[in-house]
Amino acid sequence: MSYYIALSGLAASQRDLDTSSNNIANVNTTGFKGSRAEFADVYASSLFTNSRTKVGDGVQTSRVAQQFSQGTLDFTENALDLAIKGNGFFVTAPAEGSQELSYTRAGAFKLNRNNFIVDNNGDFLQAYPVNRETGQTSSTALSTTRAIEIPSTAGQPAPTANIFQSVNLDSRETPIPETAPGESNFDPADPSSYTDSTSATVYDSLGEAHTVTTYYVKRDANEWDVYQTVNGQMVDFVPPAGYEGADSGLIGGVNYSGMRITFDASGNPSGPGALTPGGTFEAGSFTFTPTSGAEPLDVDFNFRSQGGADRPTQFASAFELTALDQDGSTVGRLTGVDINERGVIAATYSNGQTQFLGQVAMVNFNNEQGLEQAGGTKWRATIDSGEPITGIAGQGTLGAIESSALENSNVNLTEELVDIIVAQRNYQANSRALEVNSTLQQTILQIR
Repeated sequence: MSYYIALSGLAASQRDLDTSSNNIANVNTTGFKGSRAEFADVYASSLFTNSRTKVGDGVQTSRVAQQFSQGTLDFTENALDLAIKGNGFFVTAPAEGSQELSYTRAGAFKLNRNNFIVDNNGDFLQAYPVNRETGQTSSTALSTTRAIEIPSTAGQPAPTANIFQSVNLDSRETPIPETAPGESNFDPADPSSYTDSTSATVYDSLGEAHTVTTYYVKRDANEWDVYQTVNGQMVDFVPPAGYEGADSGLIGGVNYSGMRITFDASGNPSGPGALTPGGTFEAGSFTFTPTSGAEPLDVDFNFRSQGGADRPTQFASAFELTALDQDGSTVGRLTGVDINERGVIAATYSNGQTQFLGQVAMVNFNNEQGLEQAGGTKWRATIDSGEPITGIAGQGTLGAIESSALENSNVNLTEELVDIIVAQRNYQANSRALEVNSTLQQTILQIR
């Protein structure tokens, strides 16, 4: 019997050594949770056993229990690196639409060739559906989760219909007189023929960008002529009803005209649309026909900011662009991905659009130690763990998500090295007990 007791001790010591060795081997594994070998004594008795003299039958490994304490965070430069600060697990699936879910704390995610967010094993990170415009989550059920695709483009081209521009024109500038009454001497190629200029970008129906340059020519103390070009080509800048047109001219065989604006003695807009308090000039307009086959651009040029708070002035200070905006957009190219602490994934694009793509699914379990290890720093739910409890990061018992960070292994290397020494001593002691038992048996066998 003593042989088997010593052998059980050896087996337990070996299991302890194996556990510590595995912990040490994974000390640098992202999201790894260290294990602890837990033992119990073996005691078998029958109805007629004298419990006061029963020694026991050795030791057994009752469980190798994983310890789900928090690991330290390692901050990175990759927005798709995710760490959980607190309780919870990410959800992954081996294929799109698969319900064979596994759970992990390893957040080293990246994009695959189809622009889906995956882990190092190629499993798809799962997310709750959200409203693309607001980011509001519509469901937190695991059955509704899906893989997250990051579109490389966003939106359809939208032609520009309005430009909003407000400036301060320097009242101290010297007027540039016309060549002759009713005849302009303005030439965009001649900087001496205009006082100031500024540019804006507009888009046609195919999303192609065009540069609109606005020129301001001081004609009198409080009068300015406004002309425009698109891609360097003169266009007629048509004034609204009640406004005077600027003197016209001829460039490259093409007639052009502009719009005249005036200011009062206080430097504020003066004209039909400027008679009300806070008023400004009415919008002029121009038409441009792209050569790419896109529809003609009909654009209103508004002398104010988009919200209306800023309007043109003529003060004794340097020329200044105080507001510039335009509607319309081209097809957007992906410029960045951001994930907040609630796990909401937002993609930004070069056309200024932001799309909310999903909310990282998070789960927790009533009994984490009941989870079954699946390799690759993943676990699967079992009867012992209970069903996954879904939720949103940072709410309830679930921890918050830290983007651009990874959770290190929670293994304490110093403790593991000490445990190995203790396990080694236990192994040696049980080996010695086995040796003594062998010696005693040999002594008995030699009795004559």
